[in-house]
Amino acid sequence: MTRESRRPASAGGHGYRNGDDLDILAGLWEEAHFPRLPWDAPSELKELVEDIDNPKRVYAIHKASRRHNFQQLVQRYIVQLREGCGAEHCTTPTCFTCRKRIVGRAPIRRYNTTSARMLATHLASQDNPEDSLCPNLRSPKAPPAALSSLVVVPNTKPRFRDERPSPASPKSQANHSRPGSPRSSAKNGVQFTPVRSCSGTMSEDGKRSMNSTHPQSEQGAGKQQFQQAGFTIVEEPVSKDHRSFAANMFGTVAFKMLEWLTPAALEDMLRKTRAYNGAPEEGASGHVTPTLETKSDNAARPSQRPQGTPSLPAEPNGGLVNGHGSSGHGQTEQEARGGKVNQQQHEPSPGSHTTNTRRNSNAKLRTSSGPKPTRQLSIDPYAQDTPHEEAFAAMLRSPRANGPSVDKVSRVTKTSSSNLSRPISQLSSAGYFDDVSLEKMPPPKPIDLVSKTSRTALDGVQNGGSRSPKTPSTGSGVPSETSCTDGSVAASGQGSELEDETLLPQALSRLDADVVDLVCDIMQEDGTAEEHMLEPQCVSRLHNRRAGQGKLARRKHRPGRGYPPNLRLEWKLFLEQTLFYVLSDPQLTLQSFTKKGQLYDSQTLWYCMLRLTRVAPSLVFHSLWMAAASLFAPPKALQTLRSPTTKVFPKTESSLSNLEAGRLISICLHALIAAAPLVTNSCQLYDMSRIRAHGLSLAESGAVARQPTELCLQYDDAFTDGIALRLARRLFAAIATRHHFDALRESNMGPSDHNVKDVLAPLFSQLDFLNIDAVYILDFSFPDRALHETRVPILLLDWARAVMLNEWNGSPEVPGDGPFGGALALIEAMYKRRHELLLADAQFRSDYFSERLDTVRMPISWLSHTPSRQRSHLLDFPYIFNPPTLVSYFRSINFSRMSRVFEESTSFHDKIRVMSQRVGLSQHHKDVLLERLRPAGSKYLILDIRRGTVLEDAFDQLWRREERELLRPLKVHLGESNGEEGFDSGGVQQEFFRLAIAEALNPDHGAFTVDERTRMAWFLPGSMEDEWRFELIGLLVSLAVYNGLTLPVTFPKALYRKLLGEPVTDLHHIADGWPELASGLTTLLEWDEKDGLVEDVFARTYEYSVSAFGQHITREMKPAPNASQYHRHHGRRQSEEWPQFAKTVSQASVTRAPHDDNPAEDDAPLVTSANRNAYVSDYIRYMTDVSVRPQYEAFARGFYACLHPKSLSLLTAPLLQSVVEGVQGIDISELKRYARYVGWDASHRTVKDFWSVVKRYDEDMKRKLLEFVTASERVPVGGVKNMMFVLQRNGEEDDPAGRLPTSYTCYGTLLLPEYPDKDVLKERLAMALENAQGFGFA
Repeated sequence: MTRESRRPASAGGHGYRNGDDLDILAGLWEEAHFPRLPWDAPSELKELVEDIDNPKRVYAIHKASRRHNFQQLVQRYIVQLREGCGAEHCTTPTCFTCRKRIVGRAPIRRYNTTSARMLATHLASQDNPEDSLCPNLRSPKAPPAALSSLVVVPNTKPRFRDERPSPASPKSQANHSRPGSPRSSAKNGVQFTPVRSCSGTMSEDGKRSMNSTHPQSEQGAGKQQFQQAGFTIVEEPVSKDHRSFAANMFGTVAFKMLEWLTPAALEDMLRKTRAYNGAPEEGASGHVTPTLETKSDNAARPSQRPQGTPSLPAEPNGGLVNGHGSSGHGQTEQEARGGKVNQQQHEPSPGSHTTNTRRNSNAKLRTSSGPKPTRQLSIDPYAQDTPHEEAFAAMLRSPRANGPSVDKVSRVTKTSSSNLSRPISQLSSAGYFDDVSLEKMPPPKPIDLVSKTSRTALDGVQNGGSRSPKTPSTGSGVPSETSCTDGSVAASGQGSELEDETLLPQALSRLDADVVDLVCDIMQEDGTAEEHMLEPQCVSRLHNRRAGQGKLARRKHRPGRGYPPNLRLEWKLFLEQTLFYVLSDPQLTLQSFTKKGQLYDSQTLWYCMLRLTRVAPSLVFHSLWMAAASLFAPPKALQTLRSPTTKVFPKTESSLSNLEAGRLISICLHALIAAAPLVTNSCQLYDMSRIRAHGLSLAESGAVARQPTELCLQYDDAFTDGIALRLARRLFAAIATRHHFDALRESNMGPSDHNVKDVLAPLFSQLDFLNIDAVYILDFSFPDRALHETRVPILLLDWARAVMLNEWNGSPEVPGDGPFGGALALIEAMYKRRHELLLADAQFRSDYFSERLDTVRMPISWLSHTPSRQRSHLLDFPYIFNPPTLVSYFRSINFSRMSRVFEESTSFHDKIRVMSQRVGLSQHHKDVLLERLRPAGSKYLILDIRRGTVLEDAFDQLWRREERELLRPLKVHLGESNGEEGFDSGGVQQEFFRLAIAEALNPDHGAFTVDERTRMAWFLPGSMEDEWRFELIGLLVSLAVYNGLTLPVTFPKALYRKLLGEPVTDLHHIADGWPELASGLTTLLEWDEKDGLVEDVFARTYEYSVSAFGQHITREMKPAPNASQYHRHHGRRQSEEWPQFAKTVSQASVTRAPHDDNPAEDDAPLVTSANRNAYVSDYIRYMTDVSVRPQYEAFARGFYACLHPKSLSLLTAPLLQSVVEGVQGIDISELKRYARYVGWDASHRTVKDFWSVVKRYDEDMKRKLLEFVTASERVPVGGVKNMMFVLQRNGEEDDPAGRLPTSYTCYGTLLLPEYPDKDVLKERLAMALENAQGFGFA
């Protein structure tokens, strides 16, 4: 369960200004443990230590305040759900008042306490939880309803579950006892009958953490001792449906504590206890000052002590709770600081059995003099503390006075922190710290603000060692070696105690690669790493040490001796504080992972995050989530006075530039990448990415990819981790926000600052593994770096996809901002750089979306969608869909347009018929009227074509047709004048286009040239054909595509790139159409002049030449024009126009021949090493654009006639080529796999003979077979599975002359007689394929 906080109002700060309660911070500053650098730290760390004077930067205070705020938020939601706001016009859906108003007079059921608690916990755990609060909601006046089940009853003697008949002796208890935390002691809590005790707190991760109403300190075999009290607060037994998940989950004590531990609930309980004791409700001052004492086991009430001086609960061995016992485990805090012990504290002998006293839970309720915040933040739960902290929690205390005396100097804060005016209110029952029980907190007292002791004064006491007073001592009271700080002894007496009061918490100021290794090694050695679900659980050093590096930093501990448990906890607290302090601050994070002004290389950064996320993943992700809040602060350019957005974005002290923001995003994204399982095989990375793209967790069937179940579950654990997913959502939302900032800056001030880079530029610079300027910190092997180049881009896509799937609501219209919009922005940026990132197009596909979207309605609605910054459409990003899906969307758009035009024509035709019958006209006038309106009222586009003049008839009947006519369904009558009986159900259309295109592309007509090797067709430069013929040829191609037919043509990919508006500039763009030319130009570019000069070896001039109609035409190439050099007409220069041949004899007599203007041989410059790159670029441009520009532009006009321009944006150049041309390769095994049978099955002898014969066909015979059956020699896009191929039995051959196979091309059916043997079948089939022409019934 992920606890989300709202988007920070102060994105640049470290805390939340609108959500802080100064009283809470003051009280927590009094009670929190202050981590200090342990005494045995290496010298490398001591140089990086700095003090922390901001309470918001202390990790313990941060956790406690968030937990408190979460409880408050849950309580407000419960009031909203159960009681409502009472406003007349409330519109909040979850408010009871709104629900009651909506239903009117109908009965409405109020949520019970369990249901309200469940919904409130869910609402408080969402992103921006305060947004769902009712604005009219008032503070609750009555105590929580959950308190109704609590009652005050007299004490009964508790009995331990593990109690033995013969208890251990006091001596045995003293020798074998160990201090324990309140949490651990509650695990062996007492058993109450018939009622159970009200106990427990909410731990960081939302799990139950029991703290008995009786404060206890676990000793020996789990025996606990309590103070004696006359009553106990217990929960009444209630009936519960044990089959209900909600009742068993949210009806537990752990979740009830969310309501029991709120200030209102504590005040009500204290009032009840005072009433039970007969005490007055309020003191003289009007404030409630209750004292709640609960019973303990085998203990009497404490003796009288001075008023206002609560005694500390003593352990049986004579030690103090949260202190160190004197029976061989250490000494008290005062003894460690100089031997001065508070005189008001009782000192039991080490071997005696003492009474375990406890401190009263006094809470002074004060009215805050300052304004209280109106909005609270939700609390993020952290992973449950490790058992090691539970075992050692009682050994440490914060570096404040170790005594109950109230006259001691309070902890010093900064002079500037005067807002911390008083301690926490009503905190006696709020267990904010894992090792300070609720009842052990001292009574609140005002904080005396003293000016902070200077660092110089503190250095005299600290002496470079451990500043923590929690140091163990030997049983004799002589300080042990673990209590020394580099050989120095702390000063004793009153001065040392005063100086100890001024000590502040400490943390390292930065984390570099070496420090990260040391930190992670320490936590792994001590066993204090966080328990988590990431794999691998533990990571050792994966890099090689460079030559010349110094020795590894190690702690100053003698080998062979057990490491003291209290030092382990000191290290744990200090390292957790360091990680929180550094990673939650954006500037410190940037300083940690940059060197020489540049970010670490990608693999070093990933390695650092890999190690950190395996020792404290929750802390690392949460801290980076806090640092990412600074990404939402507008840059300085938007805060200037001359910017119109000054009032929208108030000035903030800290804002990041795009460079800094991009580096911070890169660091956080590498942390997310490190959360994924450590896979050492690139194939597994690809397969797991495909599985995740389908929205699957497991894929054992192998339909998508086959990977071990264990690995799939490890991936699922990583990409569904609540805290990591929350960080990913904030990062992607920040990417969209920064892009909006850039757009605002450009709209306000214009694109004047060209040095402002995109926020993703640092990330892609880091992922450019060929960047020679990258700062490589650690040394990794070559295979590791090669695997890392594959790992990072794939996992980035996986995280973006995970956020999209998590945020998607099932609609094709998606947010253009927020996490979803930012994820799409990252994917789009990576798609544009996919070649540099070594990513294939298949890596960007997310089949999860296409499987859940309507294939027909969704693309139609997309045509009318207008994208904006707030709303986008999934089809605006077609690369996330697979090619067959995009083709289906493309054809759905064409079919919908065809259906609409057909319905309009049908309606208009009916209107004409009715009008002609009713209008009083003569029959002649009616016939004339119907003839003139016939084109407008026709339902189909009908072409009557003769076989001898296919292209001429097509041109005549398509010329000057209106768009509404071209968009109608096509019907072709082919050869009917010659007696053919073809009925057009698709096969006649296919035959017509095959004949028409073959005639149009015939080189003898002088419109196209066909390469003899590749069979590629291209425009003839300077063709004599009129431009309208090229336009009609383009219209024929458009009609075929619009009606879903493939053509037997072969155009280079350069043509399809130009049709889609993509540039043709690189050699791989022309490699398929002109392979020899591309090879020669590549050789020219790669030529090493050590073997000779370019001009001497290649002897090329800077010219473009072409042969046409027996003439050789040459022109010197000019560089590509700039925008200022373009003419207004068509935006091109007159000098770039290629000479055209005369179309008629009259034109030839008045115009010069193109070859007459050829330049002299010596005039053109040679191609040299300096200009060869420009030569290749200009040559490609002249060949694909300048020389054929008139012909291509005419062809493009015809091609766009039937196709919606927006629908073409769904297709890539290769995909458009497959839509037009189909798939030329024919796989007979695939054809056999998807073939269907009528009248027999695949086991029939004739069917087996047929496939045996066909498998031996060459490519030419395969095309003839496919054309004979389907009227097309190409496989449609998507493969054989999208084609109909049926083998139907056509009787037995009983005619001695023999029958040939026939086919229904419209239905893809081959009528095959049952021949007597294989040889006869082979002969008859070959004869049919070689002589197939004309139709009987198509």
